[in-house]
Amino acid sequence: MRPRVAEICWLALVWVLLWGTFTPLSIVGGVVVGIVVIAAFRFPPAAAHLPVRPLRLLGLVGYLVYDMVVSGAGVSWQTLRYGGAARGAVFAVPLLSESDRVVTVIANALSLSPGAMALQIDHEHGLWFVYALGPRDEAGVERTRRRTMDMQRRVLAALGTPAELAASEARLARMGSG
Repeated sequence: MRPRVAEICWLALVWVLLWGTFTPLSIVGGVVVGIVVIAAFRFPPAAAHLPVRPLRLLGLVGYLVYDMVVSGAGVSWQTLRYGGAARGAVFAVPLLSESDRVVTVIANALSLSPGAMALQIDHEHGLWFVYALGPRDEAGVERTRRRTMDMQRRVLAALGTPAELAASEARLARMGSG
């Protein structure tokens, strides 16, 4: 019951924030909407909890802020320098995790960076395809690929289970870049 109460409280908070008023009526309305949503969409509890390592998570958040600033400056430079002739690249990157939760966080973390996004995730072949604005040669693509791999490592270090961390290290060792 405790996770459901937390979910209802979270939904009520979102409701209040959406309405932009902190009144007793909006709070009660949020609780009612939360109960209706939880009752209508009964999701089973998560099989395993996502471990959180606070220091690694703080490092990940710092890296994401840094990456957004650097990527934003890079996209601005590409736009100002090349205009409509700015180039992008699509390339494959090995996927370090098989966990849907971690892969979702990795793809969203990458998409926070201006000029980059995950296009497709191929679990069967352990690859994901990334679009990046800016690389004009193979060296630029390789730099962007390394940055994407670094993003995966940081997300796994902050949110991956010990088994996922071990599996990713083994995969990196097999690829020869660990």
